[in-house]
Amino acid sequence: MKKILAFIFLTTSLIQAQHTIKATMTPAIESDWVILYKIEGARQKFVKNSTIKIDSILVDGTKSAIGNFNFTLPIDAKPGAYRATYRTEGAGFVDFIYNKEDVSFAFHPDYPEQTVVFSKSKENILYREYLSDISIAQQKLDSLQITVLKNPDLDLNTYYKTALQKVSIIQQKYLKASENKYVKPFINATLRANPKEILTTPKMYMSNMISTFFNNMDFSDKTLLNSSFLVDRITDYIFYINYSENKETQQNLYKTSIQTVLDKSKDLPFKKDVIEFLIAQFESSKNLELIDYLFENHYKKLPNGLQNKGFITEKIALLAAEVGRIAPDFSWKENGKNLTLSKLEDAEKYVLVFWSTGCSHCLKEIPELHKFLLDKEGIKVIAFSLERDEFGWQSMKTTLPNWHHVLGLNKWENKVSRTYNINATPTYLVLDANKKIIAKPEELKGVKEYLTKE
Repeated sequence: MKKILAFIFLTTSLIQAQHTIKATMTPAIESDWVILYKIEGARQKFVKNSTIKIDSILVDGTKSAIGNFNFTLPIDAKPGAYRATYRTEGAGFVDFIYNKEDVSFAFHPDYPEQTVVFSKSKENILYREYLSDISIAQQKLDSLQITVLKNPDLDLNTYYKTALQKVSIIQQKYLKASENKYVKPFINATLRANPKEILTTPKMYMSNMISTFFNNMDFSDKTLLNSSFLVDRITDYIFYINYSENKETQQNLYKTSIQTVLDKSKDLPFKKDVIEFLIAQFESSKNLELIDYLFENHYKKLPNGLQNKGFITEKIALLAAEVGRIAPDFSWKENGKNLTLSKLEDAEKYVLVFWSTGCSHCLKEIPELHKFLLDKEGIKVIAFSLERDEFGWQSMKTTLPNWHHVLGLNKWENKVSRTYNINATPTYLVLDANKKIIAKPEELKGVKEYLTKE
């Protein structure tokens, strides 16, 4: 009997220790899944996945579809920042805090951040109320500041100081309400370091914004480190606060702001994640200068045990054939001679084209390229043909005299093809005399325009 009672007590305790995440999206979306992640800095750790159940409700006499999903968290689920992600394309997500309590919320799937409303969870309800209140007060303060920047002769300091006091009162109110709650570091970190008086020039305003941006953010706080908060603010600081329309100035601003951020990041695993995150951001814009800067000045200076050698190799290989890089070298045999790309000295510019005799677009464009270049001096073509065998290529290349012809067997699995990340034919690259990639036109039309302009 004692064993049975002990078992019942243990089972009841386990049930009570588990918590649920329930959500309703209106309207429903054409997706049947949702994934729950725990946010850890720049990383997402998979927790569980679930399905979206579609229900119908009457709204003003009209049926409307709503989507419901829920998760029962594991007993050992740790407090922290979590993310519910939905949709396969254009993925949306809702971030929330879990701290050993049930969480319920509703939202519009197209505007989750603006529309999410929590109906259960003291932590999340308090945080959303705070964000709403502080946002209204901060906007009032900002509107006074912007008005003076537009009209420097106006004296609005009295109104500004009143608005500034209102911001401070709200901040203190919620800091007190969040005592002993998981959400407190977030409330503390969101407070802007507003100047005590109105600043009268845009330069003074931006200088203050940049110099005080991280004043209330503790880069050693484990709660902030294990959320997306710091990464989001780092993104704002590097990509939006430090901005210039001049390309060279912008590159320098990127480097300066990155240095500022990484100097604050004393937690080495977090620092590593931030660097990898920034490399991924600059990868999307093909900013090779900043990627090289991050690798050489920051990533490779991390302790060896912390560096991900696979990550370094992958990124270097992925960006090996981008504009600004020296084209990866390769060799071939031509008319009994061994030739190497890097040692060619027979042109001022080269068009390196990856094509195939089995590609209908190539069979149309390659002869057209040959015709176009007949009267163009100082330009040589290196035609790299990706083939399963050499038979069609042998006859085709005779119709394209005065080109360098390279046979690449194994087609997509060809080593050179993989080095250049070729996934379609024809693919065009324009090289200078030193074999630096100076253009990657997407179509033959782009090749013609570039070479004609040059």
